[in-house]
Amino acid sequence: MRIALDAMGTDDAPSSEVAGAVAAVEADPGLHVILVGDETALVRPLSRFRGQDRISVIHAPDRIASSDAPASVVRRRPRSSISVGLGLQATGEADAFVSAGSTGAVMAASVLLLRPLKGVDRPALATFFPTNSGLTLVADVGANIECKPHQLVQFASLGSIYMQDLQGIETPRVGLLNVGTEAEKGTEVLQVAYRLLAASDLNFVGNIEGRDILLHGCDVLVCDGFNGNILLKFYESVAAFMVRKLAPGLRVAGLRDKVDDLLRDLDYAEHGGAPLLGVNGVSVICHGRSSPRAISAGIGVAVRAVRSGLVGHMAQDLSRLETSGA
Repeated sequence: MRIALDAMGTDDAPSSEVAGAVAAVEADPGLHVILVGDETALVRPLSRFRGQDRISVIHAPDRIASSDAPASVVRRRPRSSISVGLGLQATGEADAFVSAGSTGAVMAASVLLLRPLKGVDRPALATFFPTNSGLTLVADVGANIECKPHQLVQFASLGSIYMQDLQGIETPRVGLLNVGTEAEKGTEVLQVAYRLLAASDLNFVGNIEGRDILLHGCDVLVCDGFNGNILLKFYESVAAFMVRKLAPGLRVAGLRDKVDDLLRDLDYAEHGGAPLLGVNGVSVICHGRSSPRAISAGIGVAVRAVRSGLVGHMAQDLSRLETSGA
């Protein structure tokens, strides 16, 4: 199992990436991580982990600047860690790619170098949201600001396969994010999407309101990237907010350890990166502030996706959808 890891993506690069790679290979004897980045910058952090023979380095001297347009990354920055790392997967020299770099750049380069699966208009960025009784996969959380009804159905299909393969849920419950539970609620796009999902063979449970997410109203929540990204960033702020509000009382009551366990469920680092669903390969995008633990978890997401045959299963399901006219 060869995972190409963008070593220049996090705010603390490459220290977080190197430490995360070491943790991942130590936990998985069948794993080899290829660090893709500036060799000069990697020398010092790698020197702390001597003797690790399942980590290698591919030199990629360029870094993506905030001013770089995501769509032009491959053309203008062919020697960047993102372009080189995804190129390794495209040519079969790596089985998956993981990056905590620019989300837009990784998405654009993934679409260009890996290509979308047949039947996918636009790949979706998906991530787990913790709930009171399990995880909900939300797609899309930022790749597509506006979506057509049939694209939301594609997201539902891709997300269902992901939950089957990586979470072991045989018939994931699919919900559509909306402002009410009735079929006629929301925009025209959502109303049409509701009808398409209801007519599909997916386990569609109807519209899901914001208050139902934490109650685990569904296993796969479908929405456009505009609403999904707002929802994601709100979720990311909850744990820190709760700590600030509760910390004084927790110290007095001696309950800090117990509450820490609960808050850990809200930590994005616990659940790894967000997979880009619908490309012909495994491309996992981690948070720019990812710690070594988060990087290791992101590598774990990529490993499970490859070992489960996720991409092949998605291709089969999309072919079935296309044949049925859904």
